[in-house]
Amino acid sequence: MLLLLPAGPAGCSGPGARPPADGSAPGAGSRAPSAATGGEEGAGHWRPEPGTPWQWQLSGRVDTSVDVPVYDIDGFENDAETVARLHADGRKVICYINAGAWEDFRPDRDDFPRAVRGRGNGWPGERWLDIRRTAVLRPLMARRMDMCRDKGFDAVEPDLMDGYLNRTGFPLTARHQLAYNRMLAELAHERGLAVGLKNDLPQIPELVGSFDFAVNEECAEFGECAALTPFVEQDKAVFHAEYALDPDDYCAESRRLRLSSLRKNLSLDAWLRPCP
Repeated sequence: MLLLLPAGPAGCSGPGARPPADGSAPGAGSRAPSAATGGEEGAGHWRPEPGTPWQWQLSGRVDTSVDVPVYDIDGFENDAETVARLHADGRKVICYINAGAWEDFRPDRDDFPRAVRGRGNGWPGERWLDIRRTAVLRPLMARRMDMCRDKGFDAVEPDLMDGYLNRTGFPLTARHQLAYNRMLAELAHERGLAVGLKNDLPQIPELVGSFDFAVNEECAEFGECAALTPFVEQDKAVFHAEYALDPDDYCAESRRLRLSSLRKNLSLDAWLRPCP
């Protein structure tokens, strides 16, 4: 999915994971470290630590041979057996869902009323959601997170969490986005899932306490990686991907900031080039 304003393109899933058509909360209680998964357990959900290596694959059959402790894969396109296979190899698994746009290729597409579907977001078959309509969207997102939980995922990555920065067709404000993003974090935690804040850099100071990790695209290309420091200061991982820059251009800064950085193809297939 595409961010049409300053940030770079967000990860897209579904059939083929297309390029854009237009070009364009800390947990309470004690925690026991888990070296195998680069994180800690407690408060009913996992929390990955800064610098934890990861793989992000949203298109094609998941390559389970990548030797990293964390996988982020599409929640609809992968079954419980795939999650179990990754768990058997000692991985934690993040469930990608789209929380900010309607997708015409998802099995629950007819559950979204036309009134909540806004402008196209640059990816075929997708339209921004009216996140002000929480009475409509909350049960729909709850069912998607139920799916993640029931398949055995450890965490959820809700995508497109910054519609207020884009031309959605709705008069969305920062206040609407804060309320919606906090709702998503609450839904995940109610199900024992960790949850990541996807992009939305301007609201990190207000949201870092509600989220267990961050997922970011292209902060190096746009000179924004330092904005993710609040997550690292709370001992929470920042899973970071670049699409255009060579790792030599950003890995030194990533190591200094303790980001989990890699280069990916825009299609988010199995290929990756992590920072050394």
